[in-house]
Amino acid sequence: MTSAGPRSRLRGVIPRVHREQRARLRPVQLGITVAALVATMLGALLVGAADLPVSGVIKALADTVPFVHVDSGLSVVEHNVLFQLRLPRVLMAALVGGLLAIAGAGYQGVFRNPLADPYLLGAAAGAGVGATLAIVALPGAPEYAVPVAAFTGAITGVLMAYGLGQVASRGGPEGGTGTLVLAGVAVANFLSAVQTFLQQANAQQLQRIFAWLLGGVGTADWGQLRMVAPYALIAVTVLLTHGRLLDVLAVGDEEATTLGMSAARVRLLVLLAASLATACAVAVSGLIAFVGIVVPHLVRRLAGGSYRIVLPLSLLVGGAFLELADLVARTVVAPAELPLGVVTAFVGGPFFVLVLRATRRQVDV
Repeated sequence: MTSAGPRSRLRGVIPRVHREQRARLRPVQLGITVAALVATMLGALLVGAADLPVSGVIKALADTVPFVHVDSGLSVVEHNVLFQLRLPRVLMAALVGGLLAIAGAGYQGVFRNPLADPYLLGAAAGAGVGATLAIVALPGAPEYAVPVAAFTGAITGVLMAYGLGQVASRGGPEGGTGTLVLAGVAVANFLSAVQTFLQQANAQQLQRIFAWLLGGVGTADWGQLRMVAPYALIAVTVLLTHGRLLDVLAVGDEEATTLGMSAARVRLLVLLAASLATACAVAVSGLIAFVGIVVPHLVRRLAGGSYRIVLPLSLLVGGAFLELADLVARTVVAPAELPLGVVTAFVGGPFFVLVLRATRRQVDV
């Protein structure tokens, strides 16, 4: 009787794994999401305080393609508005949204919980401390000092949480996902306390600190894009290549090990890649909430639960989602701007409640 139990579980697990492994990203799904991202990016390029002609924008963009030479007809001012202000902002919004969404999907795959988000292990709190330190301690530093400090703080926060989780679980081979979550909560609370102390001790810098904390891509430039692009590429590549393994991990660590996979190794690699993606995003945009929960859950509802589908579509849909959010942020109260984090919170707050209710119904069943 004792040996029949594992065999019966394995017979139930293998068909499920095979179903997930057979899942493929369909060309129609990819085409729709790519079209949505391109459409939102083009719309964001055209909408703003300065009116730019549609034909001129399209011709100017085509002129950047190698071996293509087109006269856009844009004036010098319009050309500068397009390439020095709007295009970096549009690309940054797409990059940040995609990174947060794919990182959220990766975290949800590791913890097998749709409520997991990219800030679960202290990345947000660490980035907040790093950015606050740079703002209050280096007032005359170059502009890239805050993004670099935020990036370093985010990585440090995650490493602290992971190290604490390993110690608390006594170095167990699996690391203990529950222990890791608790470690992340502890580290996030500690770092939030440090950040609060720094804010109170430097009240004259509060406006600049809160402007960063509320998130936004209004200050995006080509330098920031070049700074985070290599790390973002590494993180996205690792996550996309682990979709099949996350499908296997979804059946449980014991069953995944029985099927010949090192669950601990997969979990560590995905966590590192997702944390790197999160650090890249918060370094250049501040703290933008709910993208990592809303987008993967929406993709999962529409396209299925296989991470071979969820990860790439989350990357594209996340970019389109944040592109729309940024468009709302800079137009709804124009000529002023809403913080981007406020817009995503308005959308993500109610959506989070719906996800929570759906998760509870699944648990009750």
